[in-house]
Amino acid sequence: MDFTAEEYRERRRKFTETMNSRCPRWETAVFIDIVNQFYFTGTMQDGILFIRRDAASAGGSRLLYGVRRSFARAKTESPLFAGPACLPAPDEEIMPFVSYRDIAEKFPGDALISPEPGGVYIEGDTMPVVVLERLRKYFPMQAPAFLDAAVRTVRSVKSGAELDLIQFSGEKHRILLEDRVPGLLREGMSEAEFLGELVAEMYRLGYQGLARFHQTQAELTAGQVGFGANSLYPSYFDGPGGMKGGGAAAPLGAGETRLKKGDAVFVDIGFGIGGYHTDKTQVYFFGAEPPGSFKEAHRFCLDIQRRAAERLVPGEVPSKIYQDIMASLDGNGLDCFMGVDNHHRVKFLGHGTGLNVDELPVIAKGFDEPLEENMVIALEPKKGVPPIGLAGVEDTYIVKAGGARCVTGGGRDIIRV
Repeated sequence: MDFTAEEYRERRRKFTETMNSRCPRWETAVFIDIVNQFYFTGTMQDGILFIRRDAASAGGSRLLYGVRRSFARAKTESPLFAGPACLPAPDEEIMPFVSYRDIAEKFPGDALISPEPGGVYIEGDTMPVVVLERLRKYFPMQAPAFLDAAVRTVRSVKSGAELDLIQFSGEKHRILLEDRVPGLLREGMSEAEFLGELVAEMYRLGYQGLARFHQTQAELTAGQVGFGANSLYPSYFDGPGGMKGGGAAAPLGAGETRLKKGDAVFVDIGFGIGGYHTDKTQVYFFGAEPPGSFKEAHRFCLDIQRRAAERLVPGEVPSKIYQDIMASLDGNGLDCFMGVDNHHRVKFLGHGTGLNVDELPVIAKGFDEPLEENMVIALEPKKGVPPIGLAGVEDTYIVKAGGARCVTGGGRDIIRV
């Protein structure tokens, strides 16, 4: 699906409105993150994007997009600038550049970025310090503030066009994990072989080729897979699941552990089409009946997912959902809940998803802004069952006034293969 120029202008308008409300002294927002560039322009390049407050411009701001490489591709891809007949709005400009000095020439005299604290906002999560220092050679930024929360909040509420892509991805995701994966599993195959065949199947279903994360240094090919107790192997990835991976050099990859009868199979995969992700987990049991303790843990997680999903409606507060559910659990329920063991647990029940697999809002303490219609949230209650593996589910939901809409099929019991 192609987004229109008006879609991108509406995103900039909402961002401007959010910044005006949250950061009343802001003057300039600077983006180098390719996902944010894509969100506002429809193209990802080695570039830098400026959104400058201007009450006289449409939407209350101006856009300047400097592109180092590839300017030609950016002009072709972005609906704001594409095509010989395209007449960019007077408050939208794209330019090639070699040095930041070239862009600084676009800010002459009183149009220079304000050196005053509170005027300039940057991506604190993703802008390297070395880039900030290079920018400071040409733009007098004494004390830039961070815009991450504002832009991620704006991105958390999806448009109709974004939801169409997410729903399309969700249906392909459901087909992948419910219909295709059981046919891939065979005795003696390694995790690496399985992941390779899984990814090939993903491409057949239209997968975009990578899963993007906001989390720093998340290097997943597509997601987490684990045979047996490998799904309980701790890793640095900020999720409830584990994986042994390919060893110390590739801990989030897939290894040579081979599938045998009586193994649980854990598959937690992000699926993306057109930039937009859904997130889903399915657990399988190979060649045997799952032990009672494993079935019990899985059904416990299904119940948690159902209870959380019932509260994904506008006005509900993520932190309240989290606190209420966690407070309802006894010692047995809390044991290894949301982790591979009691020493490696995460403190959330779900997370937003969209252009990144991990977006806002998060169903966790500290997230006190009420849910809004058309937010997209992946709920993932999971529970370690030593020494068998990780039980649990994950599905992606759209927040709706009449009740959350699941786009990935809904929580399923263990699939026996």
